[in-house]
Amino acid sequence: MYRRIIGPVYDNEKENWWILTNKEIYASVKKPTVIETIRLNRLRWFGHVQRMERNRIPKRVLYMNLGMTRLRGRPRNRWQDEVREDGRIVGGGWQENCITERNGRSP
Repeated sequence: MYRRIIGPVYDNEKENWWILTNKEIYASVKKPTVIETIRLNRLRWFGHVQRMERNRIPKRVLYMNLGMTRLRGRPRNRWQDEVREDGRIVGGGWQENCITERNGRSP
């Protein structure tokens, strides 16, 4: 959408038109990319589920073990693997912050 709004740019020095790259567009509008938005929403949801009580269904499903064997080949990424990678990219002590006590209750 931003590409259509901004449109092609005319360069006076080279005297030609060119289309901005995605990085240039995101830098000019100062908005996070789609990947960054998905990553932050995934971490936000994980933190929300982490703070729930142990008997809540979303928390039980998050740590459920189905006991099935995996298919041959490269293992598919689990949701927890993606959250772990997102936390590594974002940085900080996100795991410790998610596990802290909430209102005097332990998670």
